[in-house]
Amino acid sequence: MEPQPPAEQVLRQLGQLLSQRPGVITELGALLEAAEPRWLFGAGSPAALGELAAALSAFAALPEREQDAVELRDGDGAYAAAAERAADVGVVFLRLLAKLEAAKAEESLGPAVEPVLRRVMGHIYVLAVTHIEEAAWSGVRSRAVATELLGALVRAAGCGTVAELLRGRKEEEEGGFAAVMRLLRPRLGKDTWKRNPATKHVFSWTLLHITRPWLSQHLEHVLPASLLISDDFWEENKVLGVHCLHHIVLNVPGADLCQFNRAQVVYHALYNHLYSREAPLIQAVLLCLLDLLPVLERAQRQRQQPRPTSPCDEVLQLVLTHMEPEHRLALRRVYARILPAFVQRLGILIARHLKRLERVILGYLEVSDGPEEEARLGILETLQCTIEHAWPRMPCRLPVLLKALLKMIWDVHTDQGSTPEPVRAALLQRATECLILLDRCSEGQVKILLEGVYSCCEENHVRECIRRVQENT
Repeated sequence: MEPQPPAEQVLRQLGQLLSQRPGVITELGALLEAAEPRWLFGAGSPAALGELAAALSAFAALPEREQDAVELRDGDGAYAAAAERAADVGVVFLRLLAKLEAAKAEESLGPAVEPVLRRVMGHIYVLAVTHIEEAAWSGVRSRAVATELLGALVRAAGCGTVAELLRGRKEEEEGGFAAVMRLLRPRLGKDTWKRNPATKHVFSWTLLHITRPWLSQHLEHVLPASLLISDDFWEENKVLGVHCLHHIVLNVPGADLCQFNRAQVVYHALYNHLYSREAPLIQAVLLCLLDLLPVLERAQRQRQQPRPTSPCDEVLQLVLTHMEPEHRLALRRVYARILPAFVQRLGILIARHLKRLERVILGYLEVSDGPEEEARLGILETLQCTIEHAWPRMPCRLPVLLKALLKMIWDVHTDQGSTPEPVRAALLQRATECLILLDRCSEGQVKILLEGVYSCCEENHVRECIRRVQENT
């Protein structure tokens, strides 16, 4: 009887044949199913299995597209074919992981499992995450196999979650994130990242699973890629990149962000996006800036470099400039929702922007933005915060603010549109609270001015709002 050839020789030959004979994938699956763990994980097998995993990944890879392709098109069923190949490769990887689980139980093979897992983990993970969510290049079968494959990989690594798999079980142990980034880094270059449509999704999906404190050690690899994606001309990519930057800001200590001026680089990248007219991008950028601004301001204080205006002042000034003439309802809603957070952030320093802020508040109170009235509700909250923080500057603005609030109350009451009753009640409630605050900071002037209005008004809802102001002490 002829001796069985070494495992590494057979595996390397099968890997080389994959591109020439696609049917070899079936033979490979059958071989792994029938192979004894002792033969499969012998000497030299980690390197051979690593090469085989790389060959399988290349076999299942998506067809590359032009760098500046605008749409994802499944030309001639290329993506459908890639999804089927990925499902076949996923089945092979499942059998390999099953053999790794079986080898763990044998005392003599236990030490051989870890080196093999380190070699194949990155390739298995990237394949699974590429197809785990619904996309133009995934199919029903590839998604099902990918879900099963990722779960099997987590179990084979002895982890409970994907996050634990990526960060490693022990502090001194290199987690799977480093292995994944070694594979993704060449694909995330300026001239390569758009050729494979799944690369950005694998990167962002993976990044969001790494949190504080583990993300800091990978900052030099994830920050450039996030900036690159956010700097694209497609809105979808810009939003994805900004979400990645926001995750980094939330999960990396401020000291690390400020090192090598990284925080300033992120700030300028985000600030440039504020000139966009797309509501989803503006929302993502402003939310990210709200978490980045404290980091920048703390760094300025530590360097003892006082400036006449802070980054928060700069952002708010530009936002108010864009808000004033804005007529698109989607953008008005985004701006109005986020504006109260900037007022709270500045506190008494909001007094620097009162002139322009007053014009914005008056303009937004005047115009209804639909059934949910998100813009009006947001601007009323902004006014409330502004009165609370800059109350000494409010009495001189009392005539215009009182007139605008009363006009809005009347408009809400007489509006015969589709605004739900709870939304009307919320508008009237917030307007009344603003009137009460104005009355307190003006030493009762609002009560005096409203006396004549109450006596001549016959509308119950309006009278109720005025009564609440007059009865408040």
